[in-house]
Amino acid sequence: MRNLRLMMKEQTPLYIFVAVLFLVGVVFGALIVSALTMDQQQELGDYLGNFFVTVDQQGLPGAQESFWNIAALHLKWVGLIWILGLSVIGLPGILILDFLKGVLIGFTVGCLVSQYSWHGLLFALVSVAPHNLVLIPVLLVTSAAAIAFSLLMIRSRVLGRTRTPVTRPFAMYTLLSLGMALLILGVASFETWVTPVMMRWVTPMLV
Repeated sequence: MRNLRLMMKEQTPLYIFVAVLFLVGVVFGALIVSALTMDQQQELGDYLGNFFVTVDQQGLPGAQESFWNIAALHLKWVGLIWILGLSVIGLPGILILDFLKGVLIGFTVGCLVSQYSWHGLLFALVSVAPHNLVLIPVLLVTSAAAIAFSLLMIRSRVLGRTRTPVTRPFAMYTLLSLGMALLILGVASFETWVTPVMMRWVTPMLV
């Protein structure tokens, strides 16, 4: 555990870098909303309207089914980052995933605010924000660890500057990723059983 904490402390600059990249993605995603044409905004408004009516009248899918779908989606994201960190050519892919995650969140919140003003912001606060307060740090920590391991592989195997064994760093990298995966299961549980309740509270304001 001490070595793991030391590794995370050493990766602080990478945390800052991926966090800034993610925030740039959020801003970019929000700007995309303002760039939509009137027809696209109308189609988006119709889709959201139908979604809110469905949630208000029928609720959301069963909890058990939703849990595994949500958990699988988040775990695939973490797993992909872990795999990309193992390869030298995967480094750009990690950066793209972090940026893309920011774009998706920025676009989602931007759409809600654009269509429903402060009611949309309120819905975003109960449906998007809570679980992402844990999910985003999990993804950023995993990404920083993946970037660090990928850079180690570049220095050790490609550039040949060091001959440091990668077994220990790999084990620590994998252990960290597994820990983040366990947190993902907690996030999926919250998103499955708590988030829908809060969404049902706010949805009547949007119908």
